[in-house]
Amino acid sequence: MSPPALKKQRMLDRLAEDNGVAVVVLDENSREVSVSNNNSICRALTSSPIFAPRCAEYCGVAFRNTESGEEFEYRCYAGLTCRAVPVADRGKRFVAIVGRTFTTADDYRQATEKAISGEWREFQANEFFENVLLDGVSGINKAITELSKYRVTEKKSKVIPAPSPPPSPKQQTTTRIDQQIPAPKSGADVRSSSETHPSGEHPQRPAPAKDRPIDEARALRSLYERLGKLDYETACGGLLEFLRTSYGLDSLVWFERKDDHFEIVAATGGLRGAPIRVGIAADNARLLDAWRRRLPLELRERIADRSLGYGRTLSLFASIVGGEMRGAIGVEGRVSAETSTEIMRFCRRIGPQLEILRLNREIASREWLSRATSRFTESLKRIDAEDFWTHVTQVSAELVQSERASLLVRKEQSEGLYAKAAIGAKVDLFVEPGIGRRVAQSVLQAGKPIVVGDITRTRMSSAPEEWRYKTSSFISYPLLIGERRLAVMNFTDKATGSAFEERDLELLDAIAPHIAVAIDRTSLKDMAGEFEQLSVTDALTGLLNRRYLEKRLSEEIQRSKRHRFPMTLMLLDVDDFKSYNDSFGHPAGDAALKIVAGVLQDILRGADVAARYGGEEFAILLPQTTSSEAAAIAERLRQRIEHADFPKRKVTVSIGIASCSNDIETPDDLVAAADHALYEAKDHGRNNVQIYDGYGKSFNDKIN
Repeated sequence: MSPPALKKQRMLDRLAEDNGVAVVVLDENSREVSVSNNNSICRALTSSPIFAPRCAEYCGVAFRNTESGEEFEYRCYAGLTCRAVPVADRGKRFVAIVGRTFTTADDYRQATEKAISGEWREFQANEFFENVLLDGVSGINKAITELSKYRVTEKKSKVIPAPSPPPSPKQQTTTRIDQQIPAPKSGADVRSSSETHPSGEHPQRPAPAKDRPIDEARALRSLYERLGKLDYETACGGLLEFLRTSYGLDSLVWFERKDDHFEIVAATGGLRGAPIRVGIAADNARLLDAWRRRLPLELRERIADRSLGYGRTLSLFASIVGGEMRGAIGVEGRVSAETSTEIMRFCRRIGPQLEILRLNREIASREWLSRATSRFTESLKRIDAEDFWTHVTQVSAELVQSERASLLVRKEQSEGLYAKAAIGAKVDLFVEPGIGRRVAQSVLQAGKPIVVGDITRTRMSSAPEEWRYKTSSFISYPLLIGERRLAVMNFTDKATGSAFEERDLELLDAIAPHIAVAIDRTSLKDMAGEFEQLSVTDALTGLLNRRYLEKRLSEEIQRSKRHRFPMTLMLLDVDDFKSYNDSFGHPAGDAALKIVAGVLQDILRGADVAARYGGEEFAILLPQTTSSEAAAIAERLRQRIEHADFPKRKVTVSIGIASCSNDIETPDDLVAAADHALYEAKDHGRNNVQIYDGYGKSFNDKIN
């Protein structure tokens, strides 16, 4: 690179870094001639043969759209705000794409959903989210102003606004988000009750920024700059300490929204470690109304003797991002109108940054769960059927670092339980009378797991002293298939000596469906009556039959909806099977089907359900599996069958794949979609894999 060119590149690099935006220069053929601070999401998508054409529909036509000399703004395929500016260098025209930033946390949230469970799931999170840019339009405007000397014309710009308007300039900040692997902390044990009382105070107008203390403004800027380098929990704690010292407050707490309620993430002062439970829903109408009026909502502690009035007061400041309640700051005691105004403004400014960190934590957690689940399903395949119950309990206990674990199965003729496996127990659970009556039996009946940090702080009765538990923390987890309650797994004595927490529960949520499937299969084999076993098994191949698959398909679709897990169905058909039968006879055809079934059993994972669907057609149910993951499995199946040693002639298969989605949410829809993809595979010459793409067409997923 020549010195002048190097100088210009350094200028563009500085321009991009200083303003927290990407600056990408394209020539008339849409080739990149300069790239500065590019968004890592753009890098990943534009290098993908599948998604690059979608990106080209936006940035790829930027040069053509600026031929009039006017710039324009657009939101691209990835949801990023971009500004295309016509520029020139030594008489040659180019287009500079400035921005490639998320202007709202809601845009970024949609991107993370695609990366977690949607069409972008194939990308590695550490690379995909390595350099995510979040900004208002201020950084874009500043960068374009500095580029003005390279503009082709000084004509008045024609700006096409992005679909979602950016926040006002007073609330814009620039943060570079680097993907972190957070170390989640256990939340406080929350127990007390509260009721709501709206505040009658009206805050004063916020003081002008120039009148605020210089050291406070400097500390606030420093805090924003450091946020991108912190994990979510640490950032929440740091923000509370900033508010505490800046406004002379005593005790604060940061609540995160979990489903329809609030949970503690961090606390300072007297509220650190305090048992607090906010007794209102996360979408409480009074809280939303208080936020719109820029007021806190006052909550007062309910005390046992109502004649004594109310207890302590907690002022709750809502944090709403992208129109959705995401969390709240609680301040013990009443807060002055002036301080309330500052805290509300603080919540509005800091909310998007915290939401980014929270989403990054979720992505890292999903990646961790995915790896753990993969290891677990591989372990299930290696478990010896003879010691199944003990081995599955051992593998599960190792994943959550539990020194003691038990697996209790429901008795068929009563509501009682009996032990099928026990790890590290100090007593013989197999002969213990009334096993599971204290906790496990009610957990199985309710169908919901519980995680207890300290049983001594609950109303539950403790275990007998002779059981000699090391800690007072445990998890009791029910194993279900649809409405059928199969068993309960109990985990105690965490190896680290610490309490079990939500992270352990998330891991069990991920592996529980696999355990339930394995238990269900084993239970079927153990049944005394052969009729029940035969009623769900194909006599020729030994696989499950269509009757069982259809029942499980309905259950897994409901589970997928409930937990937002991906779920995929694969239909596999033996190519030209009629000619195979006609040429070699039906016994040879039956032998070929047995070989195909053997390949399925060898390749598939522990939780996958393979069934003979009818004739030469097989169906494979793949829980917690995306289309792209299923395509990789299908390609391995196709290749293994193609190269298998069949006695008469080479045998190949065609495979169609479909996944649950907003449009495909019933068993009939899923089967029809997979069947459509299967016909596409036949039309493409057989011996290939096709994925139903949701638009009535299929495409051949390239597997390396």
